[in-house]
Amino acid sequence: MTTPGERMLRLLSLLQSGRHWSAADLARAMDVPTRTLRRDIGQLRAMGYPVESTRGPGGHYRLIAGASLPPLMLDDDEAVAAVLGLQLAAAGATGIESAADAADRAGEKLRRVLPASLRRRTDDVFTAVEFAPAGQPQTHTAVLNTLAHAISVNRTTRFAYRAASGVITQREVEPIRLVQLRGRWYLFAWDRDRGDWRNFRLDRVAEARTLAETFTPRSLPSEDLPAYLRGRFFGPSNVRVVLVLGTDVRDAVSRLHRVDGTLEAIDDQCCRYTALVDSFEWLVTVLIMTDLDFTVLEPDEFREFLRRTAHRLEAATSPPAASR
Repeated sequence: MTTPGERMLRLLSLLQSGRHWSAADLARAMDVPTRTLRRDIGQLRAMGYPVESTRGPGGHYRLIAGASLPPLMLDDDEAVAAVLGLQLAAAGATGIESAADAADRAGEKLRRVLPASLRRRTDDVFTAVEFAPAGQPQTHTAVLNTLAHAISVNRTTRFAYRAASGVITQREVEPIRLVQLRGRWYLFAWDRDRGDWRNFRLDRVAEARTLAETFTPRSLPSEDLPAYLRGRFFGPSNVRVVLVLGTDVRDAVSRLHRVDGTLEAIDDQCCRYTALVDSFEWLVTVLIMTDLDFTVLEPDEFREFLRRTAHRLEAATSPPAASR
């Protein structure tokens, strides 16, 4: 049987979902009689939580939107989820500039308002879990906010975009979605000048501003945009390759032509690179271009492919046989 404190925490968690709860549904979710539910609702109100109720057909309970609430209450699972999310953000995994500092501040605020027993549990998570620092380029918060707002109100957007070659062009688009893929943020949008769908890396976007003109969103080429973009960027991936690169994560990110996998620090001088590839030829080309020392951990098929490639390259350096 749950204690009154646990029951109150569960009730508040349900009401914080924003749903309009009928008395019957809420009592059923709480697994308590309606009389107990009414008493618990009264206790929440006495604590300062603005719980609104309406009577008659369609009657319900809800927390008043926008009201000032007493200190945040989370159950165990919610608190641990919040802590892990903040710790991941603090490691830079969101890919958003300044999010790491904001996550640290938010974590401190969260810790101060949690009950002592729950604070000890979340402190255990903080102590035990560590995320490797992200090595991907960070997106400016202002760019993300501008594009997110433009998407929400269907406003045409103009920005300067720096291509991989370094050339900067002015683009006018109908922004549709922001997608995070393999540690990087992309804007998926209809490019008005090209008359087609385009994706833009957010870390290459600058001077983004919304225009007065609105647009009617077009039908998307796929309901699953992350999968659609993965197919366009990387093709089908089905072979797992694990390498040790002879440099640190930051240097590996700057030297790899395209990071299609994950990088994990081993020490200050090497890191582990894991990727799913559909072509050994492409991976060898990338590794040659980086001029990085590397060791293959798996699979054996890639080791054998490298041996054959090395034999071919060595044979190409042999002087031609003297003509007879």
